[in-house]
Amino acid sequence: MVLMGAAALLLCIPLADAYARGRTEHLLLQRRSEAVRFADLADRMRTAADRAELSAEIGRYAQLYGAGVVVVDSSGATVARAGSGPAAEAATNAATDTASAPGGSAGGSTDGADARRRALTGRSTDRLPTLRPWGPRTVVLAEPVGRDERVSGAVLMAVPTDASRRDVTVRWSLIGAGAFGAFAAAALVAAGIARWLMRPVLDLDRAVGRLTAGSLQARAVSATGPPELRHLRQHFNTMAEAMADSIGRQRDFVADASHQLRNPLATLVLRLENVEPHIAPGPGLAEHGRALDEAERLEELLDGLLALARVESGTAELGDEDVSRKVRDRVTAWTPVFGAAGVELVATGLAEGLRARALPDATGRILDALLDNAVKFVPRDGRVEVRAAPSVDGSTAVVRVVDDGPGVPEEQLPLLLRRFARSPEHQNVPGSGLGLAIADEIARISGGRLDVGRNEPHGLVVELRLPSPPPG
Repeated sequence: MVLMGAAALLLCIPLADAYARGRTEHLLLQRRSEAVRFADLADRMRTAADRAELSAEIGRYAQLYGAGVVVVDSSGATVARAGSGPAAEAATNAATDTASAPGGSAGGSTDGADARRRALTGRSTDRLPTLRPWGPRTVVLAEPVGRDERVSGAVLMAVPTDASRRDVTVRWSLIGAGAFGAFAAAALVAAGIARWLMRPVLDLDRAVGRLTAGSLQARAVSATGPPELRHLRQHFNTMAEAMADSIGRQRDFVADASHQLRNPLATLVLRLENVEPHIAPGPGLAEHGRALDEAERLEELLDGLLALARVESGTAELGDEDVSRKVRDRVTAWTPVFGAAGVELVATGLAEGLRARALPDATGRILDALLDNAVKFVPRDGRVEVRAAPSVDGSTAVVRVVDDGPGVPEEQLPLLLRRFARSPEHQNVPGSGLGLAIADEIARISGGRLDVGRNEPHGLVVELRLPSPPPG
């Protein structure tokens, strides 16, 4: 569009100027023929009758065209004059070599006096100021009376340019309208081509964004655009299919393996429990207890893997969720558990009507994982606070779980959300190491995030952010 605009200007400006010059030349040739006729009459003027004929001719001409005509002799004295108004005044000024011409004439006394001096030396006016819509309003041309050494005077004509300037204005308007029309057509074509080119690119961009966000079903659907982009769409969809199939097989394997291992493991735990009464007290009974604990720990680990696989492969749609109610419900449900562990659980600063757009029961499931983690690691007589409020800009709902437990070193904070991550000093605490990882995955699929930080002077702060539902 920029190139088309520049091309339109480069074409229109010379074309408009050429027409203005051509129209000026046409006016000069048209009026010069009349000046030649008047000069011939003045050259043949010998008697009073001839003078009367000349005066009548220039009078009719001045009345017909609104021009001013002055005939002077070789000494500059006026022989005949015709016309009235600004044109006649301009002709008179040119004849008398006045300093300025009224009416804003660009062909004023300076140009008129120069034309008179040229005519008295035998040279006709061969050029006029270029006519444009804004002026000049009159032009002066002169024609010598006689030729060569026989020059006996000059005919000065001040011609109004209204009609010529009107023609120039109309033609310039047509040129401008044509240029604008061409530019508008080019703009429409450019916009159409841009949309045609960018539609598949934008579709690919949206598909990549959805794929990055975890939607493995995202595909590029636009079938328009040049062949190269259509081929790119096909290759992208093929890649997405292969990636989704690979990730799906991995998740299915984890889920299937976890599910299949649970049955024999449950049978093993049951048999170990049935064998326990038949073992005599002593070292064997202690080893049996440790083996039973490890089996139960393995069962818990398989349950965590199965839950994680279900979360990752879940296809549930995001929905509107009452975060305030979910927080109150989960705090109420966990209060007896914390009471039994000797840890105080309180809900402070709960904003009413706090809502988020997330997976079904995302807040409750994530809060269960966070509170389960807190009750394991916060020592007796500790305190855990749950807070819920909107963010400063209102774009997210923020749930914070703050404890005053031992916490973890700064360098270990990024490890807490990884699968199977356990702090070295907490290796003997029951758990699979998947609770926070599952909570983080639920938050990510919901479009939010889970952050872990230190609480001063000691303890841990886990912050859940879920996007607020769109207004309306």
